[in-house]
Amino acid sequence: MFWVLLLLLAWAVAGTASTRLCLAAVRAATVDESTGPAHDLTLYEAAFLSGGPARVAELTLVSMARQCRLLLAHTGWATVVDPRGQDDMERSVIGAIGPEGQSRIAPVRAAAAAADAVRGLADRLVSAGLAVPDGARTTVGAGVRQVRLAAVVVLALGAAALLAPVPSDMPRDLIAVWFALPLALTLSCLAITRVEVHPYSRWASPAGQRLLGALSRRTEGAGDDRGFLTSVAVRGVRAIGEPNLRAAFAHREYPEPRD
Repeated sequence: MFWVLLLLLAWAVAGTASTRLCLAAVRAATVDESTGPAHDLTLYEAAFLSGGPARVAELTLVSMARQCRLLLAHTGWATVVDPRGQDDMERSVIGAIGPEGQSRIAPVRAAAAAADAVRGLADRLVSAGLAVPDGARTTVGAGVRQVRLAAVVVLALGAAALLAPVPSDMPRDLIAVWFALPLALTLSCLAITRVEVHPYSRWASPAGQRLLGALSRRTEGAGDDRGFLTSVAVRGVRAIGEPNLRAAFAHREYPEPRD
């Protein structure tokens, strides 16, 4: 019977996605259990846990611009004012801009995000149990998306089974009940995951998310540079209120700079 094949396919899709989500949740819990004593996050650490390597590069660019050691033009170009980096992150940015002292922001951001300084930061956060290991980045968030997709697939297969010809002695209501079982599996997994491990993060472990929350609460409403840079670290460049600085990151066209 055709509807039985569709039911088996629905169970396969729902079971596979739910199993992956459960394994991801277990891995996340294991990382959380191995976390050492809590410590205050640096801005670079907060940026990585919030948005990964690209966020660290953005934070470094914004921080240097706020100190007037780097000019970020609204046309999407970065110009070095002070070539002496104060830490490895800043030296990575200056190195990515190159010896001419001027470059487009997009390639600088990409190169700085892939630098050794960011990789070292990531390794330290993983060792501390605050970041998700690189090999497990398809974690809870990706698992949730897969289970959501599986739920849609189960619904589609169930609809196809109900529309297909069935034996006269097989009530369609019974077919619907059979397809409701794998659908219930996916929905229950989503509900449990939302209660146990929400919010989902690609970069931060549950312990890292807790430290991010504490950092945000401590600096909420602060009007100094520390509060501003913390907002950039946690929320990204969308937290920048200065139009010209924000335009530097939003620029999509890259004309050649004029003399």
